[in-house]
Amino acid sequence: MSGENPERVDAYLVAGGRYHDIDYARLELLKLLSEHPHVKLKVASDYEDVDSIAASQFLVSYTCDIRPSEQAQIAIRDWVNEGGRWLALHGTNSALDLNPPNPVSTPRCFPVWAELLGTQFISHPPIQPFPVELADPDHWLVEGIEPFETDDELYLCEYHNRDTLHPLLKTEWLGETPGFEESDWQNCDPVHLIMYLKSHGEGEILYNNLGHCRGHWDMTNLGVKYYPNVERCSWEIPQYHELLRRGIRWALGQQS
Repeated sequence: MSGENPERVDAYLVAGGRYHDIDYARLELLKLLSEHPHVKLKVASDYEDVDSIAASQFLVSYTCDIRPSEQAQIAIRDWVNEGGRWLALHGTNSALDLNPPNPVSTPRCFPVWAELLGTQFISHPPIQPFPVELADPDHWLVEGIEPFETDDELYLCEYHNRDTLHPLLKTEWLGETPGFEESDWQNCDPVHLIMYLKSHGEGEILYNNLGHCRGHWDMTNLGVKYYPNVERCSWEIPQYHELLRRGIRWALGQQS
């Protein structure tokens, strides 16, 4: 019966940036979103089509070093404030300045963006396995998922009003991050958030910073014609796909 059919939901996917296999991530996210055929999606490589984002029920982003204009930052902040839901992934909070052989710097160039997201990426140790623990095991977004190990970039972030973030996944780490300008993480808070919720007005953001991926041709702008190792990281484990599926259901307004 027609009354049982779900209504159309308009959504927006931003997949773009540098140093990552954006084509791979975009395709994987499209597969997951296609499990909800009533979701009608617009896809872009940046955040500048603010009218289309504002007309959407939810936003999904997988980006690296995409720096929205101030106009876009404010418009998306206002959209979240009015009830929008934003599933932010991996490098959404990153701005990177690479000038080899100098270390990577992370300029504080989008304060509105960082404050809205609650974090800004600063550094990560070399890709290696690390444990992921549940910070709120009773929350449906992570309930029933056993603690797991993943081989990924461990994001070390600058927090904005950390007390306003609702941690869902976490890990503990202290050490150094060679290759980054801000490389000394030996005396910081050892607890780093992997996934969290952040309320803003009537809306909410779900941030999951796992999901690095890189292919053979994603470092050519740094003079690396053929990157030797294909990196898929958390995309290769079932827990990550389950977290993404739950995140999409959350973006649709579901509670389980």
